[in-house]
Amino acid sequence: MTKITIKTSATSANMGPGFDCMAMALDIWNTTTVDTDTNSTFYEVVGEGAEYPDDMYAKLVHRCFNIVYEHIGINAPPIKIKCKNDIPAGKGLGSSAAAILAGLMAGNTISNANLSPNMILALGVEVEGHPDNLVAAMYGGCQIVVTNNSNYTNASIPISDELRAVIYVPNKKGPTKASRDLLTSHVSRSDAVFNIGRVGLLVRSLITGEFNDLNIATEDKLHQPDRINQFFGLKNILQAAKSAGALGVFLSGSGPSILAITKGKELTIGYEMADAADKSSIPGEIMISKPTLQASHEES
Repeated sequence: MTKITIKTSATSANMGPGFDCMAMALDIWNTTTVDTDTNSTFYEVVGEGAEYPDDMYAKLVHRCFNIVYEHIGINAPPIKIKCKNDIPAGKGLGSSAAAILAGLMAGNTISNANLSPNMILALGVEVEGHPDNLVAAMYGGCQIVVTNNSNYTNASIPISDELRAVIYVPNKKGPTKASRDLLTSHVSRSDAVFNIGRVGLLVRSLITGEFNDLNIATEDKLHQPDRINQFFGLKNILQAAKSAGALGVFLSGSGPSILAITKGKELTIGYEMADAADKSSIPGEIMISKPTLQASHEES
């Protein structure tokens, strides 16, 4: 095989209290075509991520394609990479994980490396730094992942197909590293207990369909209080979603996007989030999506 097209999904990590250990896949996709029938490297990015200078998104795909070849000890061929992206880049919706996974999956198939999903994940974490987005994009659905030394154990959390995601995506980017640098290195025991209880309640609420608990279950004290202050007014958007009837609201990944989980009322919630953003001088757009159970995959 010399050519492959990979579809990788958006993801929303943390889901409030599940810092670095929970994420869900969203029905928003990037489509990446890798072709080795070429004598020279070529990049094309259309849609989200095209605004990055110097073909940054495609170069991340290429880097991860090459990582597979480095892992199996053979030289990688020159490639053409074409990316058609719908996942907002640099907005806390897993665009980097989508690029990393696309490159690794393409490299694995074209090289006939036959790497296991766990090895692909391990290679991806070396680039991404944390496994939550990668696991959700790899397997689809809502995932919890536990790191044990260099090994990863993930479990799928059943999630209702009636749930929807209303996302306010600010125009301004929020690079993950810069957002992670905002976090304090120590947390109090009371804050740790606060989050542990809410992670348990979040998992139970999703499994049982007792969605009235999501309002409390998506609260957090480990990362959101520091991160949400990077943009004045994000709290107003979050509160507007709650007031409009969202079941739960949280900062998506490291932000700056705000995601509201709902069962109905999508337009009302979206309108109120956009209105709060406008009043807070945070330009952006509303996206309405849903969790997807579909794993990232080769497109036929």
